[in-house]
This record gives sequence, structure tokens and C-alpha cells, in this order.
Amino acid sequence: MSEENIPSTRGAVDLSALANQGPQATDSAASAAASWTTNLDEAAFQQFVGLSQSVPAIVSLGSPRVQVSADLDAVLRKLVDAKGGKFVLGLVDAETYPQIAQAFQAQQIPMVVALVKGQPVPLFQGPAAEEQISQLFTQLEQLAVQQGLTGTIPPFSGTATDTEPPLPPLHQKAVDAIDAGDYAAAEAAYLEALNEKPNDHEAQVGVYQVRLLSRTQNLDLNKARDLAAQNPEDLGAQLDVADLDVIGGHVEDAFARLVLLISKLADDDRERVRRRLIELYAVVGNTDPRVAASRQKLARVLF
Repeated sequence: MSEENIPSTRGAVDLSALANQGPQATDSAASAAASWTTNLDEAAFQQFVGLSQSVPAIVSLGSPRVQVSADLDAVLRKLVDAKGGKFVLGLVDAETYPQIAQAFQAQQIPMVVALVKGQPVPLFQGPAAEEQISQLFTQLEQLAVQQGLTGTIPPFSGTATDTEPPLPPLHQKAVDAIDAGDYAAAEAAYLEALNEKPNDHEAQVGVYQVRLLSRTQNLDLNKARDLAAQNPEDLGAQLDVADLDVIGGHVEDAFARLVLLISKLADDDRERVRRRLIELYAVVGNTDPRVAASRQKLARVLF
């Protein structure tokens, strides 16, 4: 998937105004534990943007003097550092460095934006629960895989240690295959894990995630949307756009599209779309409130 297929950001951010700032980053944390979180000033920002060519770079625009913002940054730091170098997090004091906030057209703080290959992907504004942020990070990681960002980078401070328990062998085999872009091998590994342990929920979700990545890897977002708009009866086209919307974080749009489609279909076609929707529910996370809301709408359509 090319950079032009990164989900809509409601207006691209012009980062060129900060391009001539110095490259030195600062990090006030002095801890032996590895951390991929850093404090950003104007001089450090452009170098941080450059990291988004290797891994998703998350920017939190807030203020340490605002409790909601400080609490959010603590959650973001925990979740990012737990990724072990797959993400980086830059904390910006938007009151001290308003130029950075202006570059993102921030209307309020806190505001959290991800950068993927230099392109902004808005995540959310205001406070958010840890579980919701974790689900957003899962979607962001899927987008990163599509963009070829599958590696890790060294921590900004401290010494890297195993931040997560090791995966079961077949799960690790699947992850390695995903990193290599071999989605067929990844699916086979997850299916083997399910064969050994039928109630392996993580493996089942892994199957759905890999299938989603495989289905969307060669899709062009604009072309897919045009095709779906011109051919509302084409189930394949509608399913493609729903897949791309989930990858891009437009979860409610994807769910609404498929629920509406199900309301108009019958028999095998209805079941095909329903199965896809159930898979996407699992990918997003069955505890996600957007899934719960969509399930209620689906139930009304089906019953």
C-alpha cells in the first residue's frame, strides 16, 4: 500500500516550518528501565519526525500542568514502552512550544497524533481510557505493517529488556512471518496453533488480523472507494472499503457500512457479510465500545 493510501487526516500537516530546527532530542527521564518516550522541544521535533520512517511516531500535545494531560501521558508512556521499540512517543508541552501544536492544527489539548512515514494520522483528542488507546495502537500497528514499518528501534533511555512475556512458538512463528510480509505463512501458523488449542483466542484473532492484512495489502483506498460508490451492489467492493476503514481507524464507518449492507441482503450474501463483520469485531476487540454499539444495531437488523 502506497503512502497515498494512508487514511484521511482531515488536512495534512505542514511540518516544513520546523525542518531547520536542530536535531537534538531531550528526555528528562533518568531511569534504568528502557523507555521509548521522550520530551520534545522545537529543536528535537524534526528528528522525531524522521523516526516515523522506521516506526510509528506518536505525538502527545498537552501540558504537564494539566492533570488530565499528565494522566494521559502516563498511560501513553506505559503502552508505548511496552511495545519494546515498535512505537516511539514524543511528549510536547503545547503551552511552552505552541509552534508544534500549531503545526498539527490542534484545537484543544490533550491531542494525540501518530506519524507514519511523516504523514499524520489523528488518533484522538481529550482523555481516553487505557483499553481504548490499546485498541487504537493495535490498529496503528496494522497500518504500520501495511506501510512496511515492522522493525524496532533502540530506546531513548535505559536498557532494553523483555517488556512482554515470550510468545508461544507458533504465535512467534506467525509474528515473524508477518514481519516478513508472508501472510499465508502467518495464517498457517495461527491455524496450527488453533488446531493444537481450539480455544486459543489470541490465535483466532491473529487469523482474522492476518486475513485483513492480506486482503488489503494491494488495495488502493481511493480506487476502492470510487468502485464501491459506483457499484453499490458489488459486495466485494463494499467489503474492501470496510476492511480499509478498519485498517485506517474509521471503525464506526466500516461497521455502519456492513450493518446497512446486511439489512438489504438475504441468504448467502447476508451470511457472507455478517461473517466478515464478526471477524472485524474480533480484530477491533470485542470489548471495544464501538463493537458493542454496532452489535446492538446488527441485532436489530437480524432479528
